[in-house]
Amino acid sequence: MNVVVAVIMSYLLGSIPTAYLFGRFLQGIDIREYGSGNVGATNAIRVLGKVPGSIVLLLDIGKGALALTVVGDVFGLDSAASRIFLALAVVAGHNWTIFLNFKGGKGIATSLGVLIGLTIEFPELRGVLFICLLAWLISFLVSGIVSISSIIAATVLPVAMVLTAQSFAMILLGVIFCLFVIIRHRPNIKRLFSGQEPKVDLPFLRKKNPS
Repeated sequence: MNVVVAVIMSYLLGSIPTAYLFGRFLQGIDIREYGSGNVGATNAIRVLGKVPGSIVLLLDIGKGALALTVVGDVFGLDSAASRIFLALAVVAGHNWTIFLNFKGGKGIATSLGVLIGLTIEFPELRGVLFICLLAWLISFLVSGIVSISSIIAATVLPVAMVLTAQSFAMILLGVIFCLFVIIRHRPNIKRLFSGQEPKVDLPFLRKKNPS
């Protein structure tokens, strides 16, 4: 019973649509009608600005970390299997929030929070977190595209689980998270293939005008 209640709590925590709420309270808009239409941190940064968007990012990361630590501890869930259920629930809540007719974000920030929470509970996962962050950072610095960096990091996740000799359950979690990211990024993948996916304006990626 504790596991069931904790999973429900994690799902509801993940379902809090932070980008949507910030859009409503700060600018009186429905963020789903602007930018990419996504209820996530990247679109919040584009539409609401860097500071509000960064706060949304931190809050979305926090949702994942809190579900794995605070919710798990409150309900006395000590096993890796129970924490994995919480991980799936909180990311599913973010991706398919009950508060917005089951249409939410893409789960990257909340998945990062889950990984951070998992490393707190299971220190042997620190290498996995480091590898994924490094993969995301390198991809982003090379491409300047958030979506492709997120897809690459998600693809690296189960591989990093295998390379660091994690349990089968953790590897399976990595595979599921990878599938979550790919499914949620289908529109981005189409835009990537058509060359229409927007880049972040990084100074070192700007093309210099010939003098």
